[in-house]
Amino acid sequence: MANSFVFSSESVGEGHPDKVADLISDSVLDACLAQDKTSRVACETMVKSNMVILAGEITTKAKLNYESIVRAAIRDIGYTNNDDVFHADQVFINNYLTKQSPDISQGVDAKKVKGKKTAEQGAGDQGIMFGYACNETPELMPTPIMFAHRLGRVLTKIRKSGEVNWLRPDAKSQVSVRYENDVPVEVVNVVISTQHTADVAHSTIEQYLIENVIKKVIPAKLLNKNTEYLINPTGRFVVGGPQGDSGLTGRKIIVDTYGGWGRHGGGAFSGKDPSKVDRSAAYLGRWIAKNIVAAGLATHTEIQFAYAIGHPKPVSVRVETFGTAQLGLSDDQITAAVEKVFSFKPADIVSQLNLLRPIYRETTNYGHFGKKNLPWEQTNKASALRAAAAR
Repeated sequence: MANSFVFSSESVGEGHPDKVADLISDSVLDACLAQDKTSRVACETMVKSNMVILAGEITTKAKLNYESIVRAAIRDIGYTNNDDVFHADQVFINNYLTKQSPDISQGVDAKKVKGKKTAEQGAGDQGIMFGYACNETPELMPTPIMFAHRLGRVLTKIRKSGEVNWLRPDAKSQVSVRYENDVPVEVVNVVISTQHTADVAHSTIEQYLIENVIKKVIPAKLLNKNTEYLINPTGRFVVGGPQGDSGLTGRKIIVDTYGGWGRHGGGAFSGKDPSKVDRSAAYLGRWIAKNIVAAGLATHTEIQFAYAIGHPKPVSVRVETFGTAQLGLSDDQITAAVEKVFSFKPADIVSQLNLLRPIYRETTNYGHFGKKNLPWEQTNKASALRAAAAR
């Protein structure tokens, strides 16, 4: 009997309130790193109505105009319409940023202090991290989340091109895929909710998005007469963005990772410099998992590891291949190969992936994984992994 199930993943557009907050936080981080690569940044943002609130801890030599950074980020998203309550040039900005706690700083700094067991750079916090990869898509990512992200990208491209004048920045997408024996065979339904001007008819939105977004993104072989299209299913989406809902940094962690398919350790990414293992080690996990699949050691794999604050080495490492290991290898053998090839120390993660540079705005929207230009998406360790596993 065939193993049949449906799995759904969602993505959100650049104008979603949580993503507005994420982009502002990552814009602050990039601005810091552009001037001072040793910056310690933990920038949280809240947006609501015509307000932006910055909070968190930043220690940097960079000289920043936070107001300009915030307004530029909002302008990039597209909140510049005359009737926008949340408008790039009109929002009120409240800044509650302070310096990093010295107690945290001494745990992260590469120096010996009383009570710290090593002089090496330690993890910026305790925590568990996961990385995942599979062979379902060219990006080695799960199918539902990649389709959801692609829908959002195309929708944003159309809006920013001016091809239609009724699209506004806030948007969400969701794709449900049926699997038979663990292979994607059809798209069961597609949901797109997009903010729009008040004068456009729902039927116009529906027809346009089905023909010019959904059918351009999802392969025809996965769509059929039973595929359900749910376009703005409430019937109206004029009030959106921070006017309609509050937004917070780090509230879309499942959108940012694997769409619910791979597990998540719980820590958010945006606004954090790479001394925070919530971010950098999650990127390491993705890099490792992708190289395992690229090396042909497994078709689906997940790695989990954990840290203690101030300590340089992980307290545990585990690879799980869900019964898909190849070449007669066990999960333990693949784990051993991973530990030979990769260093899990926070300082080494930063150097291996060259993370002390302003690349983080590129990660904010449509997933932190599956983008070929980001360093943790390289498969440059596949040969070394394969060799290590063969010993």
